[in-house]
Amino acid sequence: MDDFIIVYMTTEKEDHAKEISRQLVSDRLVACAQIVGPIRSIYRWKGKVEDEREWLCIFKTRSSLFERLSAKIKELHSYEVPEIVGVPIKHGSTEYLDWLNCELLK
Repeated sequence: MDDFIIVYMTTEKEDHAKEISRQLVSDRLVACAQIVGPIRSIYRWKGKVEDEREWLCIFKTRSSLFERLSAKIKELHSYEVPEIVGVPIKHGSTEYLDWLNCELLK
């Protein structure tokens, strides 16, 4: 079976999170997108500590699709450097992982 990953991405607006998520699911780059928020992000950017409200997107996909997914997010995203972080799914129910596999590009 293929390796699956969870990809995290943040954005400043809920509508933008929905737009990107719908496009990625439509393109079959992700099988599922969950939007959580608002969240509070504190980070350093260009020498300054920022404290911002953001929306967190959690995507489920196959590791082999990460580069295409990353490129599409960069194309659609408003941030100069969007967060695009993939972590492996180490364990999952066979039924769920089978469903993920069926919903993604081959």
